[in-house]
Amino acid sequence: MTSSPINSRGNPQKQCRACQNELDFIFADLGAQPIANDLIDNKAKIGNEPRYPLRVACCRACRLVQIADDLPSVRIFREDYVYQSSISSSFVEHARKHVEELIEARELDHRHHVVELASNDGYLLQFFKKRGIPVTGIEPSASVAKIARERHGIPTIERFFGSVEARRLVTEIGQADVILANNVLAHVPDLFDFLVGVKALLKPEGLASFEFPHLLSLLEGLQFDTIYHEHYSYLSLLALEPLLHRAGLKVIDVKNIVVHGGSLRLSVVHENSATAPVERVTLLRAREKAAQLHIDAAYIDFSEKIKKTCAALKDILNAEKSRGALVAAYGAPAKGNTLLNTAGIDASLISFTVDKAPSKRGRYLPGSGIPILDPSLISVLKPDTILILPWNIKNEIISELSFTSDWGARFLIPIPEPVFITPYDQDQRQAS
Repeated sequence: MTSSPINSRGNPQKQCRACQNELDFIFADLGAQPIANDLIDNKAKIGNEPRYPLRVACCRACRLVQIADDLPSVRIFREDYVYQSSISSSFVEHARKHVEELIEARELDHRHHVVELASNDGYLLQFFKKRGIPVTGIEPSASVAKIARERHGIPTIERFFGSVEARRLVTEIGQADVILANNVLAHVPDLFDFLVGVKALLKPEGLASFEFPHLLSLLEGLQFDTIYHEHYSYLSLLALEPLLHRAGLKVIDVKNIVVHGGSLRLSVVHENSATAPVERVTLLRAREKAAQLHIDAAYIDFSEKIKKTCAALKDILNAEKSRGALVAAYGAPAKGNTLLNTAGIDASLISFTVDKAPSKRGRYLPGSGIPILDPSLISVLKPDTILILPWNIKNEIISELSFTSDWGARFLIPIPEPVFITPYDQDQRQAS
């Protein structure tokens, strides 16, 4: 793990952000790291990025897993926030299917109102709008809110969401029939206040849908690269249900989905709703209990596994360099920066990375200093090895880069342990 000195300070979390119990069980320490989405715009700045402690704790009372050193959300989600949901075609397709399911299940039409919290660049709300269903996006980052308005015509309000903001929205736009919060709960510093806001904004018979990476997938798949300052919490049904209950909400359904390496989608209604939870909710509670998420043992060996994976990945890259291979990466996601900085991998081992997002190209990855280029340069520079940083969409990427088989390139998947894949291997996996 990185041994770089801390040159900036976070605020140690002394109490659980959910139940205020003493937070004294820190089970993973990834060292001092730059903010994962703070790409460098000037080569001269490489090595001077502010670094903050990146540690993970588990509350022994409510079992919410959370960052142990806090940074204010305004430091992370700024106007120039670079993440765009629509960059991944598979993720957009996932959103489209989700929308179609909701429209059918809830019989949504022009009489209903859908609100998405952290609506990003309009990747999801566009599909409701195309069906004539009124929508509103709530998005704190001006850069992606602008894309949502200009590209998709999505009415987007640039604000952070919470209980106070929810009451203001009720007077401005009215309550919502459906509230969507996909991949936002992990980014919320005050979960309870956020959920109280959801209750206020939701119509009495409305539905809120929360989608987030499942803590169980993180632990079982060693997905430590999904840990970064932007993710305040790492969520399970075990930790969320008590919070929902306190806020006056309840889970009535749950679905396991494959996005982001394994996620949950919770269907939530007002607690006084007559709708009863389906059996899947009971089954998930049992599954999390069987995995022992309620005791320390489930977390204790996580840090040692991280060290082994990082060492194995660095050994492979050193071996590739020794044989004279040109090593590149694909993508500039936040998770990739956690991976590279935890393993101590920099531009001496990876010559460049590429990314579809124009906003990222011409910059450098924080910490590692790896330059971000246009994907078209893959066919020009012909790397021998391509490390896929957004491994959760590896199928999409390998399919797009199938032409690299012309010169025998190999793909390197880093998580849960480093493994090489060729386009032929991928074709065989998909065929089976």
